[in-house]
Amino acid sequence: MNPVESLATRSLPPIQVGGLFITRVVDSLEHFSPRIILRGVTYDHLQPHLDWLLPNFLDENHKLLMPIQSFVFRTRHHTVMIDSCIGNDKRSGFPQWNQRRSPFLQILTEAGFPPQSIDYVFCTHMHVDHAGWNTRLDNGRWVPTFPNARYLFRQEEYEFWQGKKEEISQYTMEESILPVIEAGQVQWVDSDYAIDDEVYLEPTPGHTPGHCSVHLHSNGREAVITGDVMVHPVEVAEPRWGQVSDTDPALAAQTRTGFIETYCDTDVLILGSHFADPTGVHIVSTPRGCRIRF
Repeated sequence: MNPVESLATRSLPPIQVGGLFITRVVDSLEHFSPRIILRGVTYDHLQPHLDWLLPNFLDENHKLLMPIQSFVFRTRHHTVMIDSCIGNDKRSGFPQWNQRRSPFLQILTEAGFPPQSIDYVFCTHMHVDHAGWNTRLDNGRWVPTFPNARYLFRQEEYEFWQGKKEEISQYTMEESILPVIEAGQVQWVDSDYAIDDEVYLEPTPGHTPGHCSVHLHSNGREAVITGDVMVHPVEVAEPRWGQVSDTDPALAAQTRTGFIETYCDTDVLILGSHFADPTGVHIVSTPRGCRIRF
């Protein structure tokens, strides 16, 4: 593991939403050029937003700060993990993620969530950085990392990626998705599935066909874990900027815009799946357009 990676892999203090305490377990902290993440966006495009993006969401070179993180919490009934990050020993499209060794499971356990304690795993979508820890390598075989969990998969999402021939997509299928299906731990769910009375899915397609965000509500408080409906706070101000990895750019922009309109100036806490600390923000309207408050 390189030094930056070892420093980035950690748990962060829980975020409270009513009676829920959401722990963020960071698998990696990335510094990306905007060109890598946002279609056609350069450093110059970020200039009008530097006053509110620095220092939390951009580094000193104005690269996008983007953690790869899981959200883990206990409801009154279940222990739930949303997104399972990159994983170890995987193949991916980013060199720094290939065949990596991260202490993610150790950090997860130290945060109070040993793998056997997880009841449900939901991946907002099936990109490698959201599904990698679905499995681990055991004597040369990929096996489910969370032996007692039901993995909630969307059929539409699975069929889309199963039909892709690119190596990156096939790697994720072979290493992180198919072994869970073969182990009999998958539960196929609809886009509005409720895990229990405090957690339900919210369809947010466009980034991928079956993409869902996750809505939390407890003791009169609400939050939404975004997934990749937006990957950086700048998209709150610029929802029409497309992400390079959006499979349907027009639909993704429409979904992002609708998401922002729905939650702007409300009490709903937005938990950005790739938002750097503080991660939990509110969307607010200003004379200059929508921004975030934390």
